[in-house]
Amino acid sequence: MDPTLPNITVFATGGTIAGSSSSNTATTGYTPGAVGILTLLEAVPEVLDIANVAGVQISNVGSPDITSSILLNLSKEINEVICKDDTMSGAVITHGTDTLEETAFFMDATINCGKPIIIVGSMRPSTAISADGPFNLLEAVSVGINPDAVGRGAMVVLNDRIVSAYYATKTNANTMDTFKAVEMGNLGALISNTPYFFYPPVEPTGKIAYDISNVTEIPRVDILFSYQDMQNDTLYNAVSSGAKGIIIAGSGTGSVSTSFDHAIEDVINRFNIPIIQSTRVQNGEVPEFESETAIRITSGYLNPQKSRVLLGILLALDKNITEIRDAFSGNAVS
Repeated sequence: MDPTLPNITVFATGGTIAGSSSSNTATTGYTPGAVGILTLLEAVPEVLDIANVAGVQISNVGSPDITSSILLNLSKEINEVICKDDTMSGAVITHGTDTLEETAFFMDATINCGKPIIIVGSMRPSTAISADGPFNLLEAVSVGINPDAVGRGAMVVLNDRIVSAYYATKTNANTMDTFKAVEMGNLGALISNTPYFFYPPVEPTGKIAYDISNVTEIPRVDILFSYQDMQNDTLYNAVSSGAKGIIIAGSGTGSVSTSFDHAIEDVINRFNIPIIQSTRVQNGEVPEFESETAIRITSGYLNPQKSRVLLGILLALDKNITEIRDAFSGNAVS
């Protein structure tokens, strides 16, 4: 340990960055979460030139297998180990890219100390020729220890880009340059492993920080994808299966068929279940509906997967319908 260097902890969860394949040209069909945190760090000895690095193995799974219990454990661990320790500069989370944006959004909403929380992954497994994971990890550590990264919330770092976790989304299923905030823009970039931020520190508009230290479980929230001939029973089936909240990935600005629209009002009135209308379109806002009824809630600029994460947190904290509406309304034009 070098007392002149900053301290950072890497929390490993698995994913492609820890993936392995018998073929060094395979970028699909590999086994995610096959490599442990020590092996990941050993592949990037250069991190020890810039920081004292500790490693914690939280899980080792593909990101589709990340659960709300893992998220709760990870958030609480970082709040305890990083936020309460003045000697720690920040944290890095290694993660699979498929659901990375959901974990990033959850951490952004529940880790509230201002220290940099960096979520990083890769699009090629560790065994691939020209694997992107090692350099992404080095860049993530570089951002996590940078004083200019303080006060920006959680961030996603991949492929030389620094993106707000609040808005970052995976834009391509295959290419390495995939995580972007298309409408909002990136926070910064890395050149020769040196971070450069385009703007002074600021939190996203509409962001609210939540204390989940006493939360033990996140209620079930389902996402229903809107399409032509969508049947109303998909909504009622979600309720009967135990969903405590529902996100509708509507077409355009959150629209659904007239019949399904009536079903939404029926479910809200009969079961008192919050339903958030978002959009299946990659970019744009779902504005508040001009309606006489006060039961409709829209997601604003939050996509369905981020809306699901936020609603789950709100339900876990026993927020009422007015508080839920207020939490989402900050993300929309008023």
